[in-house]
Amino acid sequence: MGNSIVKSQMEDVKNFLGNSVAAFEDFLNNTTIKDLEAEKQGNVNYYKSILSHVRKLLVYCEEGLDTCVIILKSEPFQKGAAEKTLYRIYHQCIEEFFSPKNDAWFENSRSAYTGKNSIHFHEEVPDSLKTMFRQLEGDFQRIREELEYYETDYRTKMIQSK
Repeated sequence: MGNSIVKSQMEDVKNFLGNSVAAFEDFLNNTTIKDLEAEKQGNVNYYKSILSHVRKLLVYCEEGLDTCVIILKSEPFQKGAAEKTLYRIYHQCIEEFFSPKNDAWFENSRSAYTGKNSIHFHEEVPDSLKTMFRQLEGDFQRIREELEYYETDYRTKMIQSK
C-alpha cells in the first residue's frame, strides 16, 4: 500500500479513536455500579465485569490514539510503523470490542444478516449500557472492515519471514 493510503487510514482511525475515547470517557465518568443497579436490578459482579472491560477498551483506544498522533506528526511518514500500529489497533481495540477476553459480552455474527446490533450480553443489562454499545458499534464495524487487511497482510509477512 502506498504511503498516502496508509496515512489516510491513520487519519481516519485517529478520528475514530478520538470519538470512541470521548464516548467511553463520558459513559465511565458519569456511570457507577450504583447507577447501573438503580437503572436495572441485576448481577452486580456482571456489571463490574462489563465496566472493567470498558475501562480496558478506553485505555487501548487512548494508547492507539496517542500512537496515531505521534506517527502522523513524524516526518517522513513511517509507513511500517503505521501499518504495525493499525494491526495492533485492530487487535486491541476492534477485536476486544466485539469479543472481549473476559467474555463479558459477545458478538452475534448472524446479526449482519438481520440488520440488528451484533453485541449481545449474557445477562440483562441497563439500557444505558446497551445504548452506548449501539452508538459505537457502527463505527467499530466500519473500522474493522477497513483494518482487516492488516490482519492478513501482517500474518503473510510473518510467515514469509520465517
